[in-house]
Amino acid sequence: MSILARVLLPFLALLACQGDVVSPWTHTLRTNMLRESIRRLHQLQHTQVSCNEMNVTDIFADSKHGDTMELLCKAATVAREGWSCHRHLEGIYTNLLGLLRGHRLEHQAPCPVAAGSTTSLRSFLKELHQVLQEKYKNQK
Repeated sequence: MSILARVLLPFLALLACQGDVVSPWTHTLRTNMLRESIRRLHQLQHTQVSCNEMNVTDIFADSKHGDTMELLCKAATVAREGWSCHRHLEGIYTNLLGLLRGHRLEHQAPCPVAAGSTTSLRSFLKELHQVLQEKYKNQK
C-alpha cells in the first residue's frame, strides 16, 4: 500500500466522522491548544512593545454572565486585529479558532465585535490569559 493511501484513508475516515462528539484525541488537542495559548499569553504580557497601550474593544466589559465560547470567538477577532503588533497573536488567534471547532460559533468565527468601550492591548491579554486559565482548570 502506498504512503498516500495510508495517509488518505484515515483522513477520509476522520472527515466522515465529523460532528459534535468529542473524542479523547480531540480533548487532548484542545487541552494542548489551551496550554499553548496560556504560555504565549504569559510571554506576551512580559514583552515590552509600544503597541501594548493601543486601544482594542473591551470584550470583557460585560462578559461576567456571557457564554465562554462566544467570548473566545470575540477574542479571536481582537487577536486578529492586533497581530500586526505582536506576531504571537496570530498563533493565539489560530488556537482560539481551534477551540471553537465543533461549536456552533465555528461558522461565524471570528465573531463580529460591536464598537463600544475600549481597553489597552495589555489589559486584553491579561483578561484573556485569566479566561483561558479558568477554562483549562475547569476541563480537568
